[in-house]
Amino acid sequence: MIKIATWNVNSIKARLPVAMQWLKQFQPDVVLLQEIKCVDEAFPGLEIGDLGYNVAVSGQKTYNGVAILSKFPIEVELTALPGDDKDDHARYIEALVTPKGGNVVRVGAIYLPNGNPTRNEDGKNSDKYLYKLKWMERLISHTEALLKTEDDFVLGGDYNICPTDTDLYDPAGFTDDALCRPESRARFRQLMYLGLTDAFRAFNTAPHLYSYWDYQRGAWAKDNGLLIDHLLLSPGAADRLKASGIDKTPRGMEKASDHTPVWCELEG
Repeated sequence: MIKIATWNVNSIKARLPVAMQWLKQFQPDVVLLQEIKCVDEAFPGLEIGDLGYNVAVSGQKTYNGVAILSKFPIEVELTALPGDDKDDHARYIEALVTPKGGNVVRVGAIYLPNGNPTRNEDGKNSDKYLYKLKWMERLISHTEALLKTEDDFVLGGDYNICPTDTDLYDPAGFTDDALCRPESRARFRQLMYLGLTDAFRAFNTAPHLYSYWDYQRGAWAKDNGLLIDHLLLSPGAADRLKASGIDKTPRGMEKASDHTPVWCELEG
């Protein structure tokens, strides 16, 4: 079995003790990290390497940043999402991981733009929201290209999308939010309709199961959350899917990220 997780750590420097504890306890084989918020050289690769992980990083000072941790060899394929050479935000990294004696899996760590606020003062769509929509269109195009290969792949990360109203605690309060706007959801559906499988929802169909709880207004204690972190599987990877879930343990730790890991297990 290969256990793959995605986790927005909201600063690897601030979250390192929590991350180290979780890695030791949960023992994932591959972890897709978002919002590491550091340049490549500042990533704590030695500390994490001591736990048996290889590391690949696409970092950026202060903001964004993604990384892949793997107990298996990593062969980095991309450190940016294709489609816009002028986009210098560190939001995507893709690599091949090769389990010993197992099948190669292509993994992509995604930190999709938030997109808020969605409107300017004149009511028109904001640049931030338009950037999100264009980024999603690039992701759709890249996924179409990946599907033409023979690789099993997992595209995991903070998608900043609640796919349906049952994926958040207060749909009425988010109607004009970039996480829930019709255009955002339509592009997410378009991505799924390419033939991808949501690993978590394949085994967990109940409403109001969350991966994110704001630091404000007692959201964690009240379970006022959002499901915005997803693991999307190619058909070949979906055929190997054996289990999935959300590990809420890290969100309850001291100095926790506002996100918690989402995971799946694939047959080796």
